[in-house]
Amino acid sequence: MSHPVPEKAELLEKLKQGGFDVPDFIYVPAQHFETEDFTALESFLERHRKSFKVIARSAHLAERFFKGGTFDSLETYADVAGIRYARNKMIKLARTSRHLTIARQQRFNHAPELDVDQMGVIVMPFVDGSSVMAKRIHGHWEFGYCRDRIRKVQHGPYITRTPHDRRLVQLSKDIQAHLGFRCEIEYIISADGGIHVVQAKDISRIDILEEKESRRSITLDGIRRIRKRRNYRERPLYVMDNKAFYINIISRCEEMVTDGDPAGEATIDGIIDFIKAYEADLEAFALRHQRYAVLGLAIQDPVDLYQIANHYLDDTPELQAKLSKALHNNLYEIDIFLSEADTLIARDKFRMNLCSHDAYGIDTVRNPLWTVYWSMERHDDVVPDFKRVGFKTGDTVGIDIDVDDRPTIYRL
Repeated sequence: MSHPVPEKAELLEKLKQGGFDVPDFIYVPAQHFETEDFTALESFLERHRKSFKVIARSAHLAERFFKGGTFDSLETYADVAGIRYARNKMIKLARTSRHLTIARQQRFNHAPELDVDQMGVIVMPFVDGSSVMAKRIHGHWEFGYCRDRIRKVQHGPYITRTPHDRRLVQLSKDIQAHLGFRCEIEYIISADGGIHVVQAKDISRIDILEEKESRRSITLDGIRRIRKRRNYRERPLYVMDNKAFYINIISRCEEMVTDGDPAGEATIDGIIDFIKAYEADLEAFALRHQRYAVLGLAIQDPVDLYQIANHYLDDTPELQAKLSKALHNNLYEIDIFLSEADTLIARDKFRMNLCSHDAYGIDTVRNPLWTVYWSMERHDDVVPDFKRVGFKTGDTVGIDIDVDDRPTIYRL
């Protein structure tokens, strides 16, 4: 090829040449989208027109320096327009919902500057099946199961050393030996039991602390975590109280409607600035701390308050439209901030929605995701206790899990 090839495409080609079951694929560099040179892509799509659907995988030249799952893979129609749509969406997501995770990796992991417009794409025929990721950790192969497109009844993601098909163990050993370095391998298991290799990632540069503690068999009564490794951690804390946030907004709206505000804070611009300042505070906190915990005193609790804020200025539709747009975007920014936390402390209603990389990717070996929770019935008692003890944003908290898997939160 006349253009450099990203690691993802290079390793797939090596595995294909090595005789492994890699689905047919094509790498389309960013330059081909700029010059609209789709001759090779159209020829590839013609071979797979019967499937109607393909999967477009991100393939940026700098992607190897970012953790798995930073960029998106999308199902799309098996035509050039579908591929262009998928690429445009990848670029848009990198600039919006993925912006914070990219910035944090550049800040804390020394990932390089990134021109997302140089995004290439790997196109594969869509394989309907379940997703399995494999890697060798501490002398043992482990297999992470997540998405299952075949079965009606789904289970949550989990890790096992005993895969459903023993061929996966030898196949993973053979792939790692063929590539010559420690790697993370992604498979799709089709409905007929076929094992298709769809991605390999070099993880030899990623440091993993030796695990000396024995793994414990515990129940998930007070904490949810896919990987059972340690029973204690310390994290800088962000206290999220969106109930107080909405009450503040409603109070400002009330001042606008009634007496006005000579200082100018209770104007629509002042309210929008208040919302944006909250969002800027979230991003600033996430960029100060590589790993952090969020204490959710009220994350999505104030449903009634959210509705009140969204209708308080209904008598002035133009102003209400601005406020509603800002509040809707605020929910989006909160979700992005929460997705970057590796520890969520909240009532039982809330939990992380995990994709395969979040659940058992290589980056979770040292820092698995924890969801520490209290029961719904105790919510009205627990929140005042947190306030009484004085937990606040910027504190460092310790989380200690006892033998019964009950966590205790300490303000250090």
